[in-house]
This record gives sequence, structure tokens and C-alpha cells, in this order.
Amino acid sequence: MPVAGVDVGSVAAKAVIFDPQSRSLLGKAVLPTGWNAREAGEKALAAACADAGGIAASRIVGTGYGRISLPFADKVVTEITCHARGAVHLFPGTGVVLDIGGQDSKVINLDETGHVSGFMMNDKCAAGTGRFLEMMARTLELDMEEMSRRGLTWEKELTISSMCTVFAESEVISLIADNHTDSDIIHGLNQSIAGKTAAMAARAKGQPPYMMTGGVARNRGVVQALEEKLGAKLFISENPDLCGALGAALFALHGD
Repeated sequence: MPVAGVDVGSVAAKAVIFDPQSRSLLGKAVLPTGWNAREAGEKALAAACADAGGIAASRIVGTGYGRISLPFADKVVTEITCHARGAVHLFPGTGVVLDIGGQDSKVINLDETGHVSGFMMNDKCAAGTGRFLEMMARTLELDMEEMSRRGLTWEKELTISSMCTVFAESEVISLIADNHTDSDIIHGLNQSIAGKTAAMAARAKGQPPYMMTGGVARNRGVVQALEEKLGAKLFISENPDLCGALGAALFALHGD
């Protein structure tokens, strides 16, 4: 019977239906978390089941910050552990998982067996996260897809040095007033995020290869900047924001 993983994050609730026989996803869903984590998890699971053709899961594992709000889950597992399990399934041999989510970022080191050997998280500030990018996109009056594209066509190197989201927004407004282009400003933001993440990876002292997960992995400008900072290629799956939910489904499959 298929199993399910539900990952309720601060910004989005993700769910997957995993087929043990084909070792692939039958259904998936990503929905806004909103104010009610339980409701978001229920809706994401229902949407994933519908995407799988109405198949019900035999076992469900929950993860993410909202995992304690999922009474329908047979078990809950931390997002650190689930991201590691999902990453190893997608990319065997992963040494470091770089997860940049909505409101936090994590560096997860894996040992030779694919288990977590250590991890590091950013501080409470949202700088360097998906929420940071969303706020800057609103300031620039762009959607996230356009912001990703424009960050690849920059010409002038700009430095956005503030570690605080509010102050960084002030820097962006000043750069706009000084008639800098959107592309150059976005590149500066991408460099800022990449710098914070690469510094955290260096402190964590993990060994490549690297895999990037979380919704920010869809931003090509951030990915490019981070690869330059790390001096290494990032492996990114087709659905990088589903890695935690996939890991949860694999825990449901094996019952561990």
C-alpha cells in the first residue's frame, strides 16, 4: 500500500504519496500553511491523495515545525532527519544538505551511511530565507519567478551588507533611489543569501557533495551564487521543496 509524508512548514504545507513498488511519487501537493497548521496539513494530504487518483495512504508520517498539530499522523519525525532521508533517496552519496526554507535555513551533515552527523541552523532573523526574498520581491514590485530570472542578467556588483531583513530592505530602497537596476539589486540580494549560507556550511565543516532543498532552490540566481561561493555543484531535485515530505514518507514505508 502507498504511504504518505506530510511536511508542514512555516510558509507551505507539503504532502506526497509514495508507491513502494515503483519507488516513486504517485501524488504531491504544496499549499500555503496559513494560520492553522493542522488544517494546512489535512488539505495538503487530501490534495496529494487526489493527485494520486484518490488513493489512500496506509501509513502517514508528519514532519516540519507544524508536525505536532497533525493528529492523523501515525508518527512524527523532525525535519532535520526527514530532509536527510529524502536527500539520500534522491541523491545517494549526499554529504551535506543545504535547506533554505521560508523562515529558516539549515546545513545538515551526513555520514557515510546517510545518517545525520550534525547540523546547524540560522539565527532567528529571516535574512537569508525564502521570506526574505518574498519581502524584497514586494519592495521591487516583482513576482518570485521574475525575480529569479532578472537576477541572472546583472551587470554591476552591488553589496547588501545588512544581516537584518528590515535594514536590508532599507538598503534596497536606497539602491532603487540611486537608480540601480532591478537586476543588479537582485544579484546583490542573491549574493547576500549565498554568502550567509556558505558561511554556515563552512562552520558546519561538512563534506560535499552538496544537495540543496527547500523552495529557494527554485531560484536560479541564488543557486548560481551559492555554487560560486561553495566552489562546488549543487544537486537539486525536480521538486526541491518536497524533500522533507519525501523523507517522512520513507519513514512511513519502513516503519522506523
